Amino acid sequence: MVALMTMSFCYAETESSRVENNVENFMVTFMKNQDKRFDMSCDMRRLAVTLDLNDRQIDFVEAIHNTFCNEMSSVASVRGPQRRHLVHEAVRKDINQMHRVLNDKQFDTYMTLLGATLQNKHL
Repeated sequence: MVALMTMSFCYAETESSRVENNVENFMVTFMKNQDKRFDMSCDMRRLAVTLDLNDRQIDFVEAIHNTFCNEMSSVASVRGPQRRHLVHEAVRKDINQMHRVLNDKQFDTYMTLLGATLQNKHL
């Protein structure tokens, strides 16, 4: 009887620690994926070719995009309803700055790319 009780307790302890480890692993993976959602980095060379940017525009677009990436990565640590507001503000600021630098055709292409990226990242 004692041996049976000991085996039962050992099994229960092992199962509960396995469940705790699974929950902990899930939370770590979930948080890493959350951070990936807010990673807006891209290949600037490919973006420059896609938008047909000149050298001056490349410098401006790169600076604007770096600021946008920094703002979005800081949003990743915010929880609750304020997160959506901060994402909206960062996107609005990025769009306004890009509109000043790009011509109409380039801006339309950029808006298509940005919209697809935000939709794919569920933002």
